[in-house]
Amino acid sequence: MKYLNKALIKQSHTTSFVAKISSVSIAIALSPLFINSALAMSNELITPALTSAKLSVDQSTAWAKGRILVQTKAGVNSSLLESVLEQHGVSSAWTLKSDMATLRGDKVSPNVHIIDVQENNEQAMIELLRKDPNIAFAELDRLVPLAQNDANDVHFSNGWHLPKMKVTSVWDITKGDNVVVAVLDTGVDDSHPDLDYNVLSGWNSVSDDSDTSDLYGHGTKVAGVIAALSDNDIGVTSIAWNTSILPIRITNRVDGHAYTSDIAAGLIWAADNGADIANVSYAVSSSYTIINAANYMRAKGGLVVISAGNSGRNLNCVDNPSIITVSATDQNDNKTGWSDYGDCVDVAAPGTSIWTTTNGGGYGGANGTSFSSPATAAVLALIKAANPDLTIDQMEEILKASADKSKQSEDFSAWYGYGRVDASAAVELALAEIDVDEEAPTVVITSPTENSEQSGVFTVTTDAQDNIGVAYVELFANGNSIGVDEQAPYEFSIDSTQYENGEITLQSQAFDSASNQGTSVEHKLVVANGTATGDTTPPRLRLRKPRDGSIISGRQRIVARAMDNEGVASIEIFINGESVAKSTTNSRLVFKWKTQHVTPGQYTVSATAIDTSGNEKTKTRTVTVEAQ
Repeated sequence: MKYLNKALIKQSHTTSFVAKISSVSIAIALSPLFINSALAMSNELITPALTSAKLSVDQSTAWAKGRILVQTKAGVNSSLLESVLEQHGVSSAWTLKSDMATLRGDKVSPNVHIIDVQENNEQAMIELLRKDPNIAFAELDRLVPLAQNDANDVHFSNGWHLPKMKVTSVWDITKGDNVVVAVLDTGVDDSHPDLDYNVLSGWNSVSDDSDTSDLYGHGTKVAGVIAALSDNDIGVTSIAWNTSILPIRITNRVDGHAYTSDIAAGLIWAADNGADIANVSYAVSSSYTIINAANYMRAKGGLVVISAGNSGRNLNCVDNPSIITVSATDQNDNKTGWSDYGDCVDVAAPGTSIWTTTNGGGYGGANGTSFSSPATAAVLALIKAANPDLTIDQMEEILKASADKSKQSEDFSAWYGYGRVDASAAVELALAEIDVDEEAPTVVITSPTENSEQSGVFTVTTDAQDNIGVAYVELFANGNSIGVDEQAPYEFSIDSTQYENGEITLQSQAFDSASNQGTSVEHKLVVANGTATGDTTPPRLRLRKPRDGSIISGRQRIVARAMDNEGVASIEIFINGESVAKSTTNSRLVFKWKTQHVTPGQYTVSATAIDTSGNEKTKTRTVTVEAQ
């Protein structure tokens, strides 16, 4: 069978990744002491999607006070980052670090840094850092709610979603054997009689220990949708009976809410500890930090599934190639009124009255995209178990191509994505013959212009394309790796002072998920340290008073104000060329001119501002002093 229609995939899988937390980093950065310092550091708390659909609200106003999350561009080393942060009066508290260096042969990878900022100054600092050319992104460390709604009606048809998704017809082919699905949630009750056999030992990303007991109950429900023990004369029936659950508790809060950084740490740990698929039933698809962590997992061969959320709103989002976002449908295949939707939704799945396991050994029904998401993750487990040779790109493509599109007029809908998940059609496609991807990506360095002179820190941009999707791009300067980037546009920062004056040779390599490699032609630049003019832009200057051509008398205020991207060194006011006021500490200067003490007639009033690079700007006014 030829490769499935690539038009079904809105974007190639090319976003940048967050690195994993090293064992030492975990112990320090995510210890209880670290978490208790939330007032000194900025970590955003996210709640699971479990609030009532009617009461579900946007949680974007809740975040960890005193810290933010920042990622540098590829090639920015620690000393340069420290310099950037120092300019803004902040410092890096800790790093969510990746082991992609090992995965990619000791190559440099981007990091997400937890940055200490002044409490209640988080957003202002984010806006400042986003303008810095060395910064890839900066965002709040949000507190996110669960994406669950509890069902009150216990008399619904148990397991209606199974025939709706056509799951029952595939169990004679696959039950999800030899697949591991990580459940990033409030924990999992591993003593539950319908879960105990399938639950592995996991990790608590907040406490950095193995305590994955369910302190809220949400995670146990999610796990039961995926892999509750079935055909055992008790309890409920799951979608992927024999799939293993890897529990990762991402919160220690009794309300189930979780911080962005703890979710990202959980994804990184899942990627490094054998998870094939990760489910996150929190509405975090738009977080840059989560996207990076999802990219990291994708680079290691895993898929990330995330719930859309339950506020019933248009997310106004764009497609995220590293995350499979899921909306919720009802028994009639209609999107539920409370399910979020938007262009980032990939597929839909049942999310109302889902009968599943509950904390403490019981069973019950639940509503929410919290359960549409694990239903989708479970079908992906069936796909992988049916054909273990599939790449993750093929698995995702099969999921979308096989989805039921009867409720939409086009291939893609903001309500349903590529359709409601259909397990039978998906497994059928998974078993079909699929062409092996042997086509290498194309890659070209697009800027700076070849043979141009460069000094200081400058940005190199590379364009890469692939028939399936670009996994990552790596840049080399004089044969040495500068770094890797996984998100278009592929940008790298180079410090020219690390090279002698003269010609340097750049070359980039692009890789797809099948490990096909494309290499650009050599791109020459000229390092000109010490010869560049640096900042040549003069400051902006306003001479507010007096107005040009005005007739004045008595006391007059001369007001001048300067602004500059690098900083104002001095501002000075002159009358007929003679300095009457000067400041080297303020960018606003006021001089009170007593015109009653001067000879009537015409005068020239001017102001001059000089920036820290010596660039100068002068403005002049001509006024007439009348007789008193």
